[in-house]
Amino acid sequence: MGCTTNNATEPSPAIAPGAEDIDPRAVALEVARRWRTGEGMAGRLQRLVPGFDAPFFQAGLAGYSDAAMRIIARRHGCPLCVTEALLDRTLLAGGRGFAKADLGEIEDNVPGGSEDHPLVGQIMGSDPAEMSAAAVKMVEQGRRTDRAYRSMAADGPQRACAEPDSRTFAAIDVNLACPVKKIARKARGGHWLAEPEGAIAILRAVRDAVPAPIPVTIKIRRSFDDTPEMVANFHRILDAAFDLGIAWATVHGRTVRQKYVGPSRWDVLREVVRAYPGCPIFTSGDVWSAEDIYRMLAYTGSCAVSVARGCIGNPWIFRQARQMMDGQEPTPPTVAEQRAVLLEHFELALALHRSMRHAELHTARAMRKFGIRFSAHHPQHEQVRRRMIEVSSLDDWRKVVDDFYRDDPSPSQTADQTRMHEGTIDG
Repeated sequence: MGCTTNNATEPSPAIAPGAEDIDPRAVALEVARRWRTGEGMAGRLQRLVPGFDAPFFQAGLAGYSDAAMRIIARRHGCPLCVTEALLDRTLLAGGRGFAKADLGEIEDNVPGGSEDHPLVGQIMGSDPAEMSAAAVKMVEQGRRTDRAYRSMAADGPQRACAEPDSRTFAAIDVNLACPVKKIARKARGGHWLAEPEGAIAILRAVRDAVPAPIPVTIKIRRSFDDTPEMVANFHRILDAAFDLGIAWATVHGRTVRQKYVGPSRWDVLREVVRAYPGCPIFTSGDVWSAEDIYRMLAYTGSCAVSVARGCIGNPWIFRQARQMMDGQEPTPPTVAEQRAVLLEHFELALALHRSMRHAELHTARAMRKFGIRFSAHHPQHEQVRRRMIEVSSLDDWRKVVDDFYRDDPSPSQTADQTRMHEGTIDG
């Protein structure tokens, strides 16, 4: 299992004194110039991951970021996506967690599966040998038997034998961020921030095992908590990561202790970026709009922004970010566009689940959580949200879509939608 967003703080601004003075439109134009000319770090990142052509991407989101969500995001301008955090032991067991990464099955299960690139595979675990073997399995896309990968873990870290092909992951991301529970007193995810030597051992094992052409990256929180000892641990891990050849670090602006409660600290992220000049650092936390992407880039000085909860039910955030790079006003989705995306997302999800028993019923229920988030963009958003909460069948799903998304709204409803877009923060 990956990270959970249960009991998460409602969308709210980060702690970023002075960020309100930043003009995100001006920032977007300057960012566009750098990324289109391949200047500096922008060019370096594009050479590292071809197709990564804009300074934002979709984070790995537990229970959400499957191939269906990722492809919808890409069709709206997202240049790069990350899988949810997959446990090393689940991957090595050949269980459901491995299938969730859609390894080698995208073209069979999702129409247009070749769209789902570049894709970063994220892993999380407790043992360096198991983490390295799981990383090899992801890179090789399970070319060996499950037993062979388990033997690899038992024998200790070793490098992948097979060279990667164009269908493999663009990078392997080691999760040192999720505030998951310890299992049998073993650290994993964000708990490694309290045990830096263990985190460094995992990073070394994974980097040694993964073929050199494939970047290894990390997702990490700004500290385990705000004590000086834990802040020092964060820097110990980040120093070692860059010494080991980690390609980039995505730093989340909350501590592990915070979980998902309370504001992200962009001011601390800015200090982190300044402490590592010339190192590729991405930032994350409380990005709820396209404008926030550019405010974060300008405020922190980071190279790219990871969009997490802000893109659930809101693939238009990526379109809007692209519009801003083109010097255009970001436009909210019309009801017709919302309907098209809801139906498109459903069909992709159904294709992904089609091997399951009662695939349509499962898909309808799974889409309920997306529909609840999509409802924030509808002029009658509260009515739609309540109806989405009640969805328990395919007929329920279709009826909500037919009742609320048949046509574009009247002019008065359009005005209401515009006011909602300008006056609220979407989820």
